[in-house]
Amino acid sequence: MRADFEIENKDGQARTGTVKLATGSFKTPCFMPVGTRGSVRHLSSLDLTELGAQVVLANTYHLMLRPGAEIVKNAGGIASFANWKGLTLTDSGGYQIFSLDPKIDAEGATFRSVYDGSYHKLTPETSAEIQADLGADIQMVLDICPALPAPEETIRESVEMTAAWGKRGRETFLNHDDAPSRQSQFGIVQGGVSQSLRIESAERTLETGFDGYAIGGLSVGEGRNEMLDSVSAVSELLPHDQPRYFMGLGDPVGLISVIERGIDMFDCVLPTRLARHGTVLTSEGRINIGNAKFAADDRPLDPGFPESPANHWSRSYLRHLMATDEPTGARILTLHNLAWLFNFVENIRKAINENKFNEFRKETLDIWA
Repeated sequence: MRADFEIENKDGQARTGTVKLATGSFKTPCFMPVGTRGSVRHLSSLDLTELGAQVVLANTYHLMLRPGAEIVKNAGGIASFANWKGLTLTDSGGYQIFSLDPKIDAEGATFRSVYDGSYHKLTPETSAEIQADLGADIQMVLDICPALPAPEETIRESVEMTAAWGKRGRETFLNHDDAPSRQSQFGIVQGGVSQSLRIESAERTLETGFDGYAIGGLSVGEGRNEMLDSVSAVSELLPHDQPRYFMGLGDPVGLISVIERGIDMFDCVLPTRLARHGTVLTSEGRINIGNAKFAADDRPLDPGFPESPANHWSRSYLRHLMATDEPTGARILTLHNLAWLFNFVENIRKAINENKFNEFRKETLDIWA
């Protein structure tokens, strides 16, 4: 089902609104935490509800291997399986093409399981079918995401294959018995940092026609300016009445920079991965709680964010937990980082609605740039 975007307000290209799906709706801008195996590391679905998450990602590659798409389907889909009351999005397996170096041919990608070494082939057709079984509210079409920098011929090949696979994945989705009535399928724009290839990929993705559109293959090794120039080249080509999704971005400067260019949705493992290593997002900027200066610091973690679920404990105590590898420490910092980022995005939303986005952007850059 087409994902309709209802605009609430615009301030420049930055915009707020509501994405309407067959199964529910969510407000934008929207940060989506990553629950690779059906769970955000250290957190439960109840935690995510308490934090105010709207949409959570799950990973097609991992779930098709364990526990298997059939088990998830029989449980009523990934949300029911995880007892998650919000919305879900499944990636296509395309990121694993980037990260696991599978064997790729015109038909698809052959992976070796990270669990038992067995081989599995993922095609645009099987990706769409598996995601239909997983039952997420949004599924992504299978694409090719090359690491950057890369030779132009490699980027050209990824654009060609992404376009061809997009048509095949879309046809499979539309011909599925019930997926089109309960799921939305997003197409993906590739093209590296070549503005001409980005525009071509966008035009070819639009020609196939999807329920929403994503910009993929960025934030994978290129410079920040190159990334933003690529976003600018295509964001205004994408329909204004459908959501725009930047895949794999989660730092404050990155988020506010792509929102400035008209992006509505984004996801990243960054805030949760940082937390597991003791790095915290705060109103003062990024801090590493493992630093010796926090050993006797009895202040709450982030006095500038009084709503933080981590402020029940001192910086000293949290440093102690991380220094002794106590899993409770990683859990508390994960709760904080997600709460902080959700609050940050909500403040962006408020600034756009009040036509004060540029002021908020400057304040963010003063702290984080």
